[in-house]
Amino acid sequence: MIKTQVEIDKAAMLLKLLGDKTRLTMMKILDTHDCCVCEFVEIFKTSQPSISQHLRKLRDVGLVKEERRGQWIFYSMNKSNEYYSFIQQVINQLPDQNYHLKELEEKGTRITCC
Repeated sequence: MIKTQVEIDKAAMLLKLLGDKTRLTMMKILDTHDCCVCEFVEIFKTSQPSISQHLRKLRDVGLVKEERRGQWIFYSMNKSNEYYSFIQQVINQLPDQNYHLKELEEKGTRITCC
């Protein structure tokens, strides 16, 4: 595997994005699961506009992608992004966040919008 270096300016921008706990947690979850905005609203106990703003920032730099399924939009990690290997090194150091989704399943609120 060939490792490519990331320019300092790009690395600083990416790390600034990931410096937010909500976005960092989202990226960890999205590395293994697709999620809808409503699920993040439930996980983070915050408003839909706030969650959408976080996702917009991640989408604008291409770290996440969206897919329309019916009237709903699901987000996932963009593993073809040129900075994915850099991001992956960061999120691989984090504890598993799947318990958030398990809690939603137990409450019956996983993918409530679908």
